[in-house]
Amino acid sequence: MRRKIPSTSALIAFESAARHQSFTKAAEELALTQSAVCRQIGGLEEFLGLELFRRSRRGVKLTEAGLAYSRRIATQLDAVERDTLAVMGQQGAMAIELAVVPTFGTQWLVPRLADFQRLHPEVTVNLTNRTRPFLFADTAFDAALYFGDADWSGTESHFLMHEHSVPVCSPRLLGGRTRLSASEIAGLPLLQQTTRPYAWRQWFGSLGLNVPRDMSGPRYELFSMLAQAATHEMGIALIPPFLIQRELADGSLVTALDHSFRSDKAYYLIIPERKVESAALGAFRDWLVEAACLYRQQAGQD
Repeated sequence: MRRKIPSTSALIAFESAARHQSFTKAAEELALTQSAVCRQIGGLEEFLGLELFRRSRRGVKLTEAGLAYSRRIATQLDAVERDTLAVMGQQGAMAIELAVVPTFGTQWLVPRLADFQRLHPEVTVNLTNRTRPFLFADTAFDAALYFGDADWSGTESHFLMHEHSVPVCSPRLLGGRTRLSASEIAGLPLLQQTTRPYAWRQWFGSLGLNVPRDMSGPRYELFSMLAQAATHEMGIALIPPFLIQRELADGSLVTALDHSFRSDKAYYLIIPERKVESAALGAFRDWLVEAACLYRQQAGQD
C-alpha cells in the first residue's frame, strides 16, 4: 500500500518558508526561484487538502494548520538529517546506539570510553540520555544502561553495580563541624531524587530511625541536579560518591555522615534479544562488564 507522504522537496520548501514566513527568503536559502517555492508549496497544499499559508499583498502568513504542521515537519526533517549524517559519518564502521542514565553516563562511563575505543577503534558508541524504561521496538537504540530491576521482557541483562549512597552537603551546612548525626541530618531540608523516592526512608531505616518527613523536600530527576542544589546550600542529598568525585575533591560537597546504604536496585546493561549476536555489542558488553567488575573490586564492593 502506497504511503501517504508528500515529496521531500515540497516539505523542505514548506519548512523553510514557514521558518522565514517568506517565500522569497526560502527561495534564497534553497537556491530556487520564488515561483519554484510557490509551486512546491501549492502542490503540498493540494496534496493535504488544506491551506498552509494566507497570501496577501504584504506577504504570506501561516494558517493555524500550517503552523501546527510546520512544527511537526521541522522535527521530522531534523531527525532525518541527523540520521543521514550519522550514516555518512560511519564510513563502514560499526556503531552502537546506547541509551544511558545521564549522570552515570557522564561521570562513570564517558571517562572510561577512551579505553574501549583504543581496544575497538572500529566501533563507535553513540550516547543518548534516557532516565526511564522504554520499548526497544519503538526506538533506534541497540542497548541501554539502566538503573532499576533487570526485568525488561525480551532482553538480556548484565549486572554492573549497585549504588552505595551517602549524605552530602555544602561544608557551610556543617557549621564548622566535620560530621553531623543522623538526627541532625533529619532536621535539614532533604533533597529528593525523583527516580528513587524511598532513598531517604531506606537510608534512615538502615540506622533504625523512623523520620516522618523522610519523603518531603524538593525533587530533582538527575543526580547532577541534586549535587548542584546541595552545593548551593539548598539541603542535603543522598548521592553515590563515584558520581560526585569532582565536587568531593574540590570541597564544594562533603560527606555529612560516614554511613552508606546499598540500593536494592542496580545498574545493568540491557540488550534486546534480537541484538545479542551483534559483534559490536558483544565487544562492548564484555568490556563494560569487566570494567564494572574492576571498579567494584577497587571500591571494595565485591
